[in-house]
Amino acid sequence: MSYRQGRFWQPDVTVATVVVRDGRLLVVEETVSGQQVLNQPAGHLEPEETLPAAALRETLEETGWEVALTAFVGAYQWTSPRDGRHFLRLAFAAEPVRHHPDRPLDEGIVRALWLSPAELAARRTRHRSPLVWRVVEDYLAGRRLPLDALTHCP
Repeated sequence: MSYRQGRFWQPDVTVATVVVRDGRLLVVEETVSGQQVLNQPAGHLEPEETLPAAALRETLEETGWEVALTAFVGAYQWTSPRDGRHFLRLAFAAEPVRHHPDRPLDEGIVRALWLSPAELAARRTRHRSPLVWRVVEDYLAGRRLPLDALTHCP
């Protein structure tokens, strides 16, 4: 059944942030379904929130880092083979601004850490999804779109 036939489909809209400092990527180790996996700081868009605001919020909540967004990396679709959920991830590039080491991290986050691209690539079997490396791969290839490529219409 298609949308035109009355089937309504809503993907999980998420944001992710590629934060780089001294050639290392800020990643989170988190527990998902009993397994510890690696991901960018990422999470769901909340109602009435802009995409850039969501990226800033999720990065702070998951890592304790305030960041400044520098570019839009891209939009990525992925369907989880585990449960069939469809994700639409909007990825941003950012620079670290200020760390709040005493800030509690989101539930499920084990820790935030800085990994080189090679270290992250070597741990591919632990990535939360294929989106993790694809976003990094595009970032490392120089993909940067201006932040005004995204428009919020209030």
